[in-house]
Amino acid sequence: MHPRRWIWLVVLLIGWLPSLLNPVHAQTFTALESMQVHANRATSSLLLYRGEGFQQAHLKRLESDLSALNTALGNHPGTNDELRALHQILQDTLREGAGFGREEEDVPWGWTLQMSKALRDFLSAVRNQQGADAQAELPAKVEYLTVQYLSRAYIGSFEIAREQPETYLGQDERRLVPSIDEQLAVLDGKANPAVARLKTRWTFLKTALADMNSGSNSFNTASGRAFAPIMVDRHARSLSDQWMTLTH
Repeated sequence: MHPRRWIWLVVLLIGWLPSLLNPVHAQTFTALESMQVHANRATSSLLLYRGEGFQQAHLKRLESDLSALNTALGNHPGTNDELRALHQILQDTLREGAGFGREEEDVPWGWTLQMSKALRDFLSAVRNQQGADAQAELPAKVEYLTVQYLSRAYIGSFEIAREQPETYLGQDERRLVPSIDEQLAVLDGKANPAVARLKTRWTFLKTALADMNSGSNSFNTASGRAFAPIMVDRHARSLSDQWMTLTH
């Protein structure tokens, strides 16, 4: 076997060894990762449902995402009353948003801020149980950026957790895109075709995410190109699925 492949395998084994020796740790890691991913995905599905003309396929996807989130919550050994309560708030808020009428005036003033807060509060509670497992955050960062992108494309804003500037919850594309780049840079795409595919998809996706222009109040992309929420959503889901398959 090529020496570089041996190095890649050793790196992977070192990363996986604690989980292999401790099944409870592995279960916790997977559940925490999944809860973050599916909470973000459910929010994205709601934004697509409202932004793309109330298509039933997007409503069904919202319910599928919420079901996956429920499963992850049930699989987490550390689920407590606080986490259950925040999950219920997020779930109720998203379903409430799906029930509003089609016109802008049908959505109560301040509801979009409530949606942002419900997602942030739930993700923050999950992160509080995460400890040092920052690796679980790469797919969550991608999905959280997608929520921000879809929000700017469809409703104009998403309120990040500005009181947490050192966590991904308080960051936009100006910090998250370089952060994801850094995490992917250490992986050897030459030794592993799956990593190469992951990097290729990210290269394509980050062009759109970096164009989000969060520092501007104009709600236009930095390049002036039109937003592409459906494309970003599709590629983000594929990328996070690829990453979780690679690391589990």
